[in-house]
Amino acid sequence: MLAKIKKFFDQRILESDTPSTSQEQLAVAALLIEVMIIDGELAENELASITATLGELLALSGDDVDELLTLSRSEVSDATSLYQFTRHINEHFDLDKKMRLMTSLWRVAYADGTLDKHEENIIRRIADLIHLRHNEYIRCKLNARDA
Repeated sequence: MLAKIKKFFDQRILESDTPSTSQEQLAVAALLIEVMIIDGELAENELASITATLGELLALSGDDVDELLTLSRSEVSDATSLYQFTRHINEHFDLDKKMRLMTSLWRVAYADGTLDKHEENIIRRIADLIHLRHNEYIRCKLNARDA
């Protein structure tokens, strides 16, 4: 598994202008998956929302999205905290991109038609870790809910 992750990063680093792109991609995918699995139910609508978000937010092809999802699921299962993902977001995302990510997290939470308290809690923790103010957090929530 470690070899697959290394291969994924090596390929993306060589293809990319910035060496942090792969870490950013993995961090985004991992946070989206954390929201999807936190309620204990894996809804197809949530997975579809994640797939669409990765394609749009990170400009990835379908094959790259599938590979990134596989890697990020492994990372999430081995993760001990959200910080290992949010620190990459803080290092490389501006406020606009953080807010787009936060809106995407809310879309995943709303995708199955039910907002679970655990989903709301983890999104709040992520918002704190990526240094979003409460009004920005709420604006993203409302944008996702009303979309």
